[in-house]
Amino acid sequence: MKIAIEAQRIFRTNKHGMDFVALEMIKELQKIDKENEYFIFVSPGKDNMVLQETANFKIFELKCPTYPLWEQVALPMAVNKVKPDVLHCTSNTAPLFCNVPLILTLHDIIFLEKKRSTSKSLYQTMGWYYRRMVVPRVLEKCVRVITVSKYEADRIAEQLKLSPEKLIAVYNGVSKHFAPVATKEKNYIFFLGNTDPKKNTERVLRAYSQYLKTSDKKMPLLIADLNMQYVKELLEKSGISEIIEKINTPGYIYNSDLPTVYSNAYVFLYPSLRESFGIPILEAMACGTPVVTSCTSAMPEIAGSAALLVDPNNEIEIADAILKIENDKDLRENLINAGIKRSSGFSWEYTAKELLKIYKSI
Repeated sequence: MKIAIEAQRIFRTNKHGMDFVALEMIKELQKIDKENEYFIFVSPGKDNMVLQETANFKIFELKCPTYPLWEQVALPMAVNKVKPDVLHCTSNTAPLFCNVPLILTLHDIIFLEKKRSTSKSLYQTMGWYYRRMVVPRVLEKCVRVITVSKYEADRIAEQLKLSPEKLIAVYNGVSKHFAPVATKEKNYIFFLGNTDPKKNTERVLRAYSQYLKTSDKKMPLLIADLNMQYVKELLEKSGISEIIEKINTPGYIYNSDLPTVYSNAYVFLYPSLRESFGIPILEAMACGTPVVTSCTSAMPEIAGSAALLVDPNNEIEIADAILKIENDKDLRENLINAGIKRSSGFSWEYTAKELLKIYKSI
């Protein structure tokens, strides 16, 4: 077979969830499939050493000024030259006009749900409208739609009326470099922030303020992927500006550095309002760090019984979960052991093998 894969953003420096899913998937396919021919379409970027060509994997860099033009014009033109047997688009959207069988990885349909609040990021807002316009039209052209959890598959089937034959759930994995890193002292709480309202940053800050009122240790809070000015605005809005001295915001943390950051954390907070999977849950678990996550959407499915599940709308409950882990050594040790075992059940090798089955079924 000739298999084309869209992986537009895997060469950008500051990668996020869907970028890593595409990258790890392709790297595992390289290991297990020496038979089929692959054409990987990417946008140029500085981090272009993360994926190398092999005998049956060719990389094509397509230049275009914007994401929509890249996907709707440059990609279908390049695909038509290659004439593959199938095109797999990996990040929710795909070309509206493309003359080859199409597989779409639809990570979630949050963009079709009612907005909880408005994001301050213009990029996120424009992406929301773009997906809302493109996805319903593209689904009609897909021969298969892949999503990342049973929860999300049920949501997609219900809202978009996709048949079970067309819609398949394939779990993400956790990368092998996520493992415990030797550390002298675990002395902070770690939270992966974001300007996306679903990440629940404002409520996490209020929960942390509540935690500081009761805790004996009063550990600092490390927030990744947010700048201090944004955090200050949220603190002022909630009337808790006095806790700013306990908060650190290093900005974007590279994936290669995350195992050390997870391993040094006393607890990892991931009380999102809505997730279709939640790879950071497994990353933290693999690094031997207890996890507090939400009892909603796909998070219980991924975390199982290896995390403390909380109502993400209740900051008191979030604060209490941190305090439980801080004050109960046996609970903390049980969560660490259960998390390592739970995370070991998710691998990118499994993901790649499932994808290969789907390609061969077309």
